[in-house]
Amino acid sequence: MSDQIINKDMLIGDILRIDIRLAPVFMSMGMHCLGCPASQFESVEQACAVHGQDVDFIVETLRTNYKKFQELDKAKAEQAETE
Repeated sequence: MSDQIINKDMLIGDILRIDIRLAPVFMSMGMHCLGCPASQFESVEQACAVHGQDVDFIVETLRTNYKKFQELDKAKAEQAETE
């Protein structure tokens, strides 16, 4: 998956289904109610507006972290294959 899979129009719930490890990014912007049903149907852009955050910064942070998680997963899988 490309890091471009994440964009400002995506729903928070969809992003968390892609990789739950991205939850701390939302927590850092003050979105502490990720389990709330309403938050699952809110886009990144809407959440940023409500929480006074820069949507471009948050999207880039999500993409960067997602890419790092994918690299770590790949390295772990390669290591497991050699063991």
